[in-house]
Amino acid sequence: MPRRDDINTIMLIGSGPIVIGQAAEFDYSGTQACKVLREEGYRVVLVNSNPATIMTDPEFADATYVEPLRPEVVARIIEKERPDALLPTLGGQTALNLAKALHDDGTLERFGVELIGADYDAIHRAEDRDAFRQTMEEAGLRVPLNQIVESVAEADAFLAAGELTLPAIVRPAFTMGGQGGGIAYTSAELSEIVAAGVDASPIGQVLVDESVIGWGEFELELMRDKNDNVVVVCAIENIDPMGVHTGDSVTVAPAQTLSDPLYQELRDQGLRVIRAVGVETGGSNVQFGVHPETGEIVVIEMNPRVSRSSALASKATGFPIAKIAARLAV
Repeated sequence: MPRRDDINTIMLIGSGPIVIGQAAEFDYSGTQACKVLREEGYRVVLVNSNPATIMTDPEFADATYVEPLRPEVVARIIEKERPDALLPTLGGQTALNLAKALHDDGTLERFGVELIGADYDAIHRAEDRDAFRQTMEEAGLRVPLNQIVESVAEADAFLAAGELTLPAIVRPAFTMGGQGGGIAYTSAELSEIVAAGVDASPIGQVLVDESVIGWGEFELELMRDKNDNVVVVCAIENIDPMGVHTGDSVTVAPAQTLSDPLYQELRDQGLRVIRAVGVETGGSNVQFGVHPETGEIVVIEMNPRVSRSSALASKATGFPIAKIAARLAV
């Protein structure tokens, strides 16, 4: 694909401080992206609140801002630098949430900044739990029986109606690393975890899932370009079953226990997921639950960005996911 000549300056948002859930893998991906974009002749503006990263070294971007990653701060930088595009898919959940906030408050439209890599609608469909569920159902893919709730009262009503049996999985929207989520074995635990999840979610939304504890957990790293070519870079297997967060589980690449028919089915479903969500270019991570006896498959979630698993897949296969994702975006 030819290089885009209608954009000159690209803003890249880093992931901020190293905390549980995001660490050096996003510094790695951001550094690769800065290198690639400058090689392609673009001016790169980098914003990151963590000075103890490689990407904030002066040689990686044309302009580097070590500033708090808050919408009002980044809006002022956009007003000053006037980037043509914003690439949010290489800075973890922090960058995605910030890009969403800048879209919602009108900053991107006001200064004519285009989201590249994943547009707003794709981010919304992947990260908003209700939108993701609807998208998967429309694509004919199975997800665990679930209910969107925005308060403890709604969760209690869902349980009281008999539509949910415990244990249940609570997963907040627009978070990563299991922040605010957990497994509820009693109604009291459900209320406690839902309250924490609503507080942790930037949009105050959590998904209460039926339990798939004990199912096998597998991930696919996918890449897509503007011509709708999709490739599975790597299949990753979580040694620990569902019920142990993927960020806490031992993972192996490539997957060790998948039969070829089951792998092909996961591959086909993964391609349908990335196309349905609408990530036009770059890398995505899709997580599946697989019943250990029947082989039944459910789609757990999708990350429309480079993730921790992407770093593992890159090292395991030699495929430079972050570098290719940045190049595909332009």
